[in-house]
Amino acid sequence: MLRCDLPYRQLRASGPPFPGVAARDREGLQQAAEAMREITPDYVTLGGHSYGGRQATLLATETPTVADALLLLSYPLHPPRKPEQLRTQHFPQLRTPALFIHGTRDPFGSIEEMTVALAAIPARHHLVAIEKAGHELGAPAAAVILREAECFANA
Repeated sequence: MLRCDLPYRQLRASGPPFPGVAARDREGLQQAAEAMREITPDYVTLGGHSYGGRQATLLATETPTVADALLLLSYPLHPPRKPEQLRTQHFPQLRTPALFIHGTRDPFGSIEEMTVALAAIPARHHLVAIEKAGHELGAPAAAVILREAECFANA
């Protein structure tokens, strides 16, 4: 497992990404995936939390061979209280199997909204709801994430 910070996070410790840095952040994810491919050439899972997960899905649509699967924690379906601003335009082009782990109290999208949105993904995908969890998911979700990721990879 390789954990890395996206380029925008390397530049500043807190706050949202700067407008216009998404392409650079996807380049950072691409480099991380390539590094992992050298270590484990048979199977690479790429993912991220919130914005990082969104960038991973965008990268996978641009470069389908970047990873064998995606692990997406708290995918930001839409900004809080703005369900009309969906961030799913690329879902119909997503061909990489994707596991979504999402809290039932996440303001970036309800489980019901996620279920509807994920139907647009043609690749194998699965949604796991973490009861009473918000956008940060929290430490108790770690065991669920590990178990679900292993099950998804072996399916």
